[in-house]
Amino acid sequence: MRVAIDVRKLNDFGIGTYVRNLVRQLARLDHETDYVLLCRRDDADFAASLGENFRTITQEAPNYSISEQFTVPLSLGRSRATLFHAPHYVLPPLTPCRAIVTIHDCIHLRFPQYLPNRLAHVYARAQIWSATRRARRVLTVSHASKRDIIRFFDVPEARISVIPNAIDERFRETPAEADLVRVRERYQLPERFIMYAGNVKPHKNLERLIDAFVTVRQRGFDDLGLLLSGSEVSRYAMLRRAVHRYNLHKHVRFLGYQTVETLAVLYRLAEVFVFPSLYEGFGLSPLEAIASGTPVVASNVSSLPEVLGDAAVLVDPLEAGSIADGITRVLEDDGLRADLRRKGLARAGRFSWERSVTQVRRIYEEIEGER
Repeated sequence: MRVAIDVRKLNDFGIGTYVRNLVRQLARLDHETDYVLLCRRDDADFAASLGENFRTITQEAPNYSISEQFTVPLSLGRSRATLFHAPHYVLPPLTPCRAIVTIHDCIHLRFPQYLPNRLAHVYARAQIWSATRRARRVLTVSHASKRDIIRFFDVPEARISVIPNAIDERFRETPAEADLVRVRERYQLPERFIMYAGNVKPHKNLERLIDAFVTVRQRGFDDLGLLLSGSEVSRYAMLRRAVHRYNLHKHVRFLGYQTVETLAVLYRLAEVFVFPSLYEGFGLSPLEAIASGTPVVASNVSSLPEVLGDAAVLVDPLEAGSIADGITRVLEDDGLRADLRRKGLARAGRFSWERSVTQVRRIYEEIEGER
């Protein structure tokens, strides 16, 4: 068996986390299968370091481009792969071998208004439709996403496998006291703050989070700060306008991208982690937070109740008042905070990249056995 995997998104957020953990765990679990990684030139050293049964083919075609429809199949032909794993929804029609595809969510179809133009919506729908028809198996990360795939593309349920994401083990480890002090001093953090981590695209609903933050401060928590960690803050001036509208510029911090090590510290320093997203295929950040022992307030929609269970306070993301009520409950109730920490640590223990990637590898073998 020779498995080719498209790892061009290796350094991205979201799908990049999936790709990195997929290939790292395959390298630990499987020393027999030949793996061919289609990667950017700058990532060739990382890919080659995974093991003797891993090799690379440089693939510089941009994601979501016309050129990848031709160059990816050419690379697969050169590699003589018997199976191709596309870790996002693009599966070129000219793919010369059997294939599986991972579709993380259907956000482009659920919220087309957030795409740059009508053409982007048509492209996304066409590519996902083609991938679901051509792939021998469709992988997804939650039952909520599975329901969306069935709803939009009428895929037989038996062809869809739900294999959840998991978290980096470093979020389970208690940071050293020196690291806690270092991060607090480096970012001049307030003594008490609530936190959000993730990208800042419109469906993340951060304007309502700012509205809710104002309400919480008005309820007597005026010593509280708000920390927003995400890599794309500069692209959304509306968030900064919301901060200035409420005269909160001294109390809201935009940090940008943070390493796993820094995030692990920030989670543990936060009073509450808040995730008011309107839609998630999985929702990795709140899972990282509960693994860190941090109380979480999250939306009661899409995959989040499935992932978090009773280990978080779930709120209506369309109502800033509901978000504020959830945050207030956690801040005021010591017993609730302790209960959420206990349940959160137990819940996070259910998710493991080793278990998830073992399931993926088993599917590789099943598809290969059909040849």
